[in-house]
Order: sequence, then structure tokens, then C-alpha cells
Amino acid sequence: MSGLKRRVEPEVLDSLQPRDPKAVRARRDLRRVHFTMRSLSILKSAIADLPLETPPRRIIEIGAGDGSLMLRLARSLGSRWSNVDLTLLDRADVVDENTLKEYEKLGWSVRIHSDDVFTWADALPRITYDLCVANLFLHHFREPSLAGLLKAVANRTNAFLAVEPRRNRFSRLSSRCVGLIGGNAVTREDAVKSVDAGFNGRELSECWRNADGAWTVREYRAFPFSHCFSAARERASAS
Repeated sequence: MSGLKRRVEPEVLDSLQPRDPKAVRARRDLRRVHFTMRSLSILKSAIADLPLETPPRRIIEIGAGDGSLMLRLARSLGSRWSNVDLTLLDRADVVDENTLKEYEKLGWSVRIHSDDVFTWADALPRITYDLCVANLFLHHFREPSLAGLLKAVANRTNAFLAVEPRRNRFSRLSSRCVGLIGGNAVTREDAVKSVDAGFNGRELSECWRNADGAWTVREYRAFPFSHCFSAARERASAS
């Protein structure tokens, strides 16, 4: 699989209305997928490796979905990150009130931004962030669009972190087994498509290379099923 080209196809979940019962179930399935992929541990490790001088105060997650993974991250960080101003960007607002209350308990201020990511990327004035996070989101885009999006992200942040599906035979075989963790038909189909559209090697670095400024970039495999990319602006610090 690693020697094959990426194949990006529309995923079923993206075609469903946010409140469609199948979509609601698929978002619940995604929480199990994150657990199986060790998404939280991978995020924490990648963040710890970012060469930031101070903890980020202004954070955005693009393709944030229901905000539950970022909430788990916030809980795990505890008081080390305080008074965070978090923006959750997604086309549809599917963040429930209980999730927002849990953020509030942690002292995080949350803004829901319902918009297409490319509309956000082109919008003026450009709000800047200390950290931008994308989780299982970049694989939805083909290279020309992806390169444009990453260039826009670079213009808006001091550090960027993405965790995506790893495109290889092991991940693809495993993607066909998500029914074993309770995945519905939407999740089972989309899991295979996600891996086929995933990344390996230096593919994200190639898309990032036109970003303005000097960056420290890492791209690597994260066991068992993930592909990670991080970029930090040299001498980046929280605003």
C-alpha cells in the first residue's frame, strides 16, 4: 500500500445531515476509533515534542467534529494549560452542551466556528493562533487543495499538528475490522476510504514546503495506525 498513490473519495459521513441518526452513530463510533488508534496518547506525545517556549493560549482545531477528542486532551493536560481560548472549526456545529460545560470546568473558553475550512482560510482579517490541530481531517483533500490549505494554516499559526491515517497494508487490513469495535455501516465504509486517502513518507511535508517563514518540521509513523506531521515556526512562542 505504501507504494500506491493516494485515492481520495467522498466519505459517507460527509454527505449526511448532522442530525441524521446514522451520522450521530458514526460520530460515536469515531470515539472508539480514536481509542483504538491511541489518538490521545499520540497527540500528547507530539505536543510535548513541539519546540514552543510557553504553553499555547490560543488554539484552533480544524475539522473538530464533536470536540470530544480535544476535550480529552484538555483534561489530560490539567492545570499545565490554563486560560486557553479554543476555537472548534467544522462545517456543522455538532458540539453538545455537556461538552461545552466540561470545557468550562477546565477554564477553557470555547468558540464554535461553523464554516467550510477554505472559507475560513480565505477570510479577513486573519486571526492568528499559537497552535492549530487537525485530527483525521487532512486526508479528505487532494494535493492541490491540501497544499493551499496548509499554506493558509501556516499564515495563521505558530505551530501545527496533524494526526492522520497511515496508508499501508496493515492499516488497510485493520480498517476492514472496525465492525469488531461496533462500527456501523457508515463507519465501516469510511474507515477503508480514510486509509486509502491517508499518508506516508514525506507527503505532508511536500504539501507544507511552500509555507512562508522558517519552520521546524517532523513527519513520522505513530503506531499502530497513524501518520503524524508537526511544524513549528522557529522561535515560536505563545502570543
